[in-house]
Amino acid sequence: MEAIRFHKIIEKDGEISITGLPYKKGQSVEMIILPESSTVPEGNYMTVKDLLESGLVGMWKDRDDNI
Repeated sequence: MEAIRFHKIIEKDGEISITGLPYKKGQSVEMIILPESSTVPEGNYMTVKDLLESGLVGMWKDRDDNI
């Protein structure tokens, strides 16, 4: 079963409109509506500088296994 994901902004309280679905009249579908998180998850993020200084960039440059 292939899921179809829509990101919509509610324009009128209690209503949502979705058009252009690939289903035909009479077909049964299941809908699950979830609110999107509006906050950025907390965590430790690396800056580009942190990444470059971490040793991760270029760590395979001397590999000799031809991958």
